[in-house]
Amino acid sequence: MIKRIIPIAIIGIAISSLVACNSKKSGFQNINGFEYKIIKDAAGNDHPKVGDLVYTNIRMLVDDSLIIDSRDTKNGATGEPVLFEVTDASQRGNFQSCFTVLTAGDSAIFRISMDSLKTILKGQPLPPFMAKGKYLVYQVSLVSVKTKDQYKKEMDEKASKQKDTDDKILQDYFAKNNLKPIKTASGLYYTIEKKGTGDKPTPGQEVTVNYTGMLMNGDKFDSNMDSTFHHMQPFSFVLGQHQVIDGWDEGISLLNKGSKATLYVPSPLAYGPQARSEKIQANSILIFNVELVDIKSAKK
Repeated sequence: MIKRIIPIAIIGIAISSLVACNSKKSGFQNINGFEYKIIKDAAGNDHPKVGDLVYTNIRMLVDDSLIIDSRDTKNGATGEPVLFEVTDASQRGNFQSCFTVLTAGDSAIFRISMDSLKTILKGQPLPPFMAKGKYLVYQVSLVSVKTKDQYKKEMDEKASKQKDTDDKILQDYFAKNNLKPIKTASGLYYTIEKKGTGDKPTPGQEVTVNYTGMLMNGDKFDSNMDSTFHHMQPFSFVLGQHQVIDGWDEGISLLNKGSKATLYVPSPLAYGPQARSEKIQANSILIFNVELVDIKSAKK
């Protein structure tokens, strides 16, 4: 739950008007190992370029069996369009390179046979349901396209406004609960429940942490201390490498080894305007009880 990266292999695109793509009818064209067919061709010729960011609704299927639907909140998706960076075609079978044939408003089907996929993966085993003769299918609806500069400017403007909103919410929360946390320049708040005796970590070091994450109403959304979440082992990451949310990179760096603390993370230092799950909606303020268990040199 803490990591930023969402594996591309488990994401799909949603558009209800698209048909299942298990047939072998003609009309498909080829791009970088995929066959594709445009279902809806919207007006315009502004195709995404390598490095652009695209928002898409997406479904992923094996033949006509649905695996993931970005609009289906009942199965853990956020219901919001998924953000991809458009990449080049230097790696065959790279799905993000396929967006260059679309424009905003287009809908399309992309598919790749399991035989082709196995060749690209150089014999790496596939899950049993991805059997020989079947197709891996992406059903795509391209919502919008932004350059990196446009995206950064938009995010910076939203974050600045949201930072003030979140700070007011947090101040009210602290007053109501008689809390007096320390505030940092970034807008992060924290309290130390137990001060450790060891050193503080520095960027580039690997830290190991126990944690419980909560919303402001007290609902837990993740923990490696609660068997409900099925991963009761210390969580390790390299500090300062953006492997976690910014509130963690900053907050953990403030603690001595052995410390226990609570981090109050405003949404711009968490997941911002992107919903993370059905529980963590856009612009959610997050609270983490954390314990810095260990600090060591990062593995090369």
